[in-house]
Amino acid sequence: MYENFKSEIATQISALLGVSADIIELAIEVPKVATLGDLALTLSRLRLKGNPVQLAQKLASEFQLSATITAATAAGPYVNFRIDRTTLTRSVLQAVHTAGSQYGWTSEGAGKRVIVEFSLPNIAKPFHVGHLRSTIIGNFIRKLYKANGWEAISMNYLGDWGKQYGLLAIGFERFGSEEQLVADPIKHLYDVYVKINKAAEEDPTIHDAARTYFKKMEDGDEEVLGLWKRFRSLSIEKYKDIYAHLGVHFDVCSGESQVGEGMERAMKMLEDANMLVEDKGAKLIDLTKYKLGKAMVQKTDGTTLYLTRDIGAAIERYETYNFDKIIYGMSTRKGTAVFLEDMLMDSKEKMHDVMRANEDKYKGVIDPEHTAAVLGMSAIVIQDFSAKRIKNYEFDWGRILNFEGDTGPYIQYQHTRICSLERKAHVSINLDADVSLLTEDATREIVTMISQYPDVLALSFRTLEPCNIVQYLLKLSRAVSSAWQTIKVLNQPKELAEARLLMYASARIVISNGLTLLGLEPIERM
Repeated sequence: MYENFKSEIATQISALLGVSADIIELAIEVPKVATLGDLALTLSRLRLKGNPVQLAQKLASEFQLSATITAATAAGPYVNFRIDRTTLTRSVLQAVHTAGSQYGWTSEGAGKRVIVEFSLPNIAKPFHVGHLRSTIIGNFIRKLYKANGWEAISMNYLGDWGKQYGLLAIGFERFGSEEQLVADPIKHLYDVYVKINKAAEEDPTIHDAARTYFKKMEDGDEEVLGLWKRFRSLSIEKYKDIYAHLGVHFDVCSGESQVGEGMERAMKMLEDANMLVEDKGAKLIDLTKYKLGKAMVQKTDGTTLYLTRDIGAAIERYETYNFDKIIYGMSTRKGTAVFLEDMLMDSKEKMHDVMRANEDKYKGVIDPEHTAAVLGMSAIVIQDFSAKRIKNYEFDWGRILNFEGDTGPYIQYQHTRICSLERKAHVSINLDADVSLLTEDATREIVTMISQYPDVLALSFRTLEPCNIVQYLLKLSRAVSSAWQTIKVLNQPKELAEARLLMYASARIVISNGLTLLGLEPIERM
């Protein structure tokens, strides 16, 4: 929405400097400190000769102001510009309502394709919290690329092959129950897997039997594959339910077992490149010259490993999808086995208890069960996304389920407040409202923050960090909350009410867009 303003500034600066307006426009950005101006020209980015501080002063004094650009001031090597407040406010609020759910989107990636691979659970094992992070971050990245014009393909690459399934099959022969398998397949298979691993600690020959079983799987033995296929099918059906709860959709559901001749070609490529060495009958990739050691790709019995299948899968994916970029999301497979279903149920029940405490509002909620589930999921996701991806955090139920403070329910609460206001208001959304009436510091802050959303989106795309979106939504929510008691809509004169409602509705659209980008459903009543 700043394009027209940037163009006006760049055109005049171009004439003063003799530099292309296109180059100048790239050096004009929204300053981090709003009090300095609405737009700022960073002279150091132009790499001009001379003193940038003196040049900034010269440009500020020679710049011809207009009805749109009302001030130009020098601040060190920067030239800060002020845009007419009413013009800027109208431009921002109209842009939000015109673009709606796509406000802040770009077409930068038009014609490009990205594959985002994430989640990656192992079949026959419960979906635990270690998979949650990969799943929600991968989903966020897919949505982020789509918002920037890319064709984004989401892919789930299941861990569905390997010696562990030989171990599971042997365990099922010893400890399995057909009745329990039908009743709760994932839980029963997990219990079986735990028991057979414990038994293998006392009897190492169990691992030998598992390796033999897996060799039969790789050789295509129909009998052993039949049991494996059943375990796989039961697992996938269960995962579909979990992904539905998470609001996650996959365009492609693949797995290690589905890697075909690409694996054989991968081995041949490694051999032709003289990258393989033999060690006691096993084949390894020698990466010692890169200080990465050696990696086994084929065992002594001829069976493959995850790395072998992954290389083959990469070859097949490129040939199938001809992608411009592929992003891998790693699944955390170690750590405490806190099952995601249990966590989702706990969060839902805790939020339901909080909702029931306010009987009047609770009566107005159309689907309390669904709303509680969404709020619980919001609490978990916002907690996870509050810090950078590489950082750990301490999970605290008491803090994340609070309707006050930096939490998911708090953001959702501000969204529902505005939805309620739009339902109750005596005026309708009017894009031609007299926004010159928005004179208060609180309204200026909200409009300024709304205008910054496209830049926050751009920053998130560069860094692939959801925390940028989360911190922005929290800040905007606090600004709305702060204005709520003084910047009223109800019982106000029509013109003033229309202007304020347009502002609040614009904030609601941006909050909704941000929550959706994070993989959350914005709710309207709670």
